[in-house]
Amino acid sequence: MNPILLYVLIFVIKVFEVSMATLRIVLITKDERVKGMFIGFFEVIIWVMIVSTVLQDITADPFKIVVYALGFSVGNFLGSKLENFFAIGDSSIEVITHKIDGKKMAKHLRAHGLAVTSVNAYGMNDKREILYLHVPRKNVPDTIKLIRSFEEDVVITISDIKPVYGGYRALRK
Repeated sequence: MNPILLYVLIFVIKVFEVSMATLRIVLITKDERVKGMFIGFFEVIIWVMIVSTVLQDITADPFKIVVYALGFSVGNFLGSKLENFFAIGDSSIEVITHKIDGKKMAKHLRAHGLAVTSVNAYGMNDKREILYLHVPRKNVPDTIKLIRSFEEDVVITISDIKPVYGGYRALRK
């Protein structure tokens, strides 16, 4: 086989394999174990094939190691980009606002179909309202825009969470 074509194949296949590995890990941590298991099965088959190709006559062509390592690095980057694109899982959004605005904002968010839990809180100088929302990760950007369209001066924290069971508009039953 043409060495350039071999290098390209090693690179492309390694990028694909590591991207799959990244998605598998995310799926498993998000309680999607069966999907992760299926990806892992094909990931290992690809890994064995690519490693055996790289190790074959390695002393005569050590550049395959460099191409393999480059594919691994790019695969990690691409895998993380793919994971962000698919936005697997759920997120918890916490909004801290002034007490008077919190009630109105909760009503505004509920009017847009979001489940909101509000809690009275006390800041350094005045009363606050903390709003808690659980949304699919793919909906986080739109939810943040909705919050900011109502009020710019709020504190927002976002955390990835394991699946949520129960509640209004439950993400999982």
